[in-house]
Amino acid sequence: MTKLLVTLIAAMAIGFIAWWFFGKHTTAAVSADQVTADKQAVNVAVDGGYSPSTVVLKQGVPAQITFNRKDPSTCLEQVVFPDLGINEFLPKGENHAVTIDTSRPGEYDYACGMNMFHGKVIVK
Repeated sequence: MTKLLVTLIAAMAIGFIAWWFFGKHTTAAVSADQVTADKQAVNVAVDGGYSPSTVVLKQGVPAQITFNRKDPSTCLEQVVFPDLGINEFLPKGENHAVTIDTSRPGEYDYACGMNMFHGKVIVK
């Protein structure tokens, strides 16, 4: 009986780990919450990841993403947009605005300094 219980618990743990790392986790894409004819802005909380992790911006309208890092982890103290050439330090407990080039449509990934936490900017 003990062996059966241990086997069942181990199988459940393996299933959970496989789902956590390899499962498709969907998140809702959020459009810029402050849009005018000449500017758009969105706020992203940095606390154990990025929330929202996907941001949709309008092409051709200057954009800023304001990151607010609440997490003390050194991994999340940096945000890197490799395709846009952006590598910024995010001070803990402060708003830090990052200007995004919206002249070209596309999907631009970003990540923390260790590439463990990810997000995406979609320009359309």
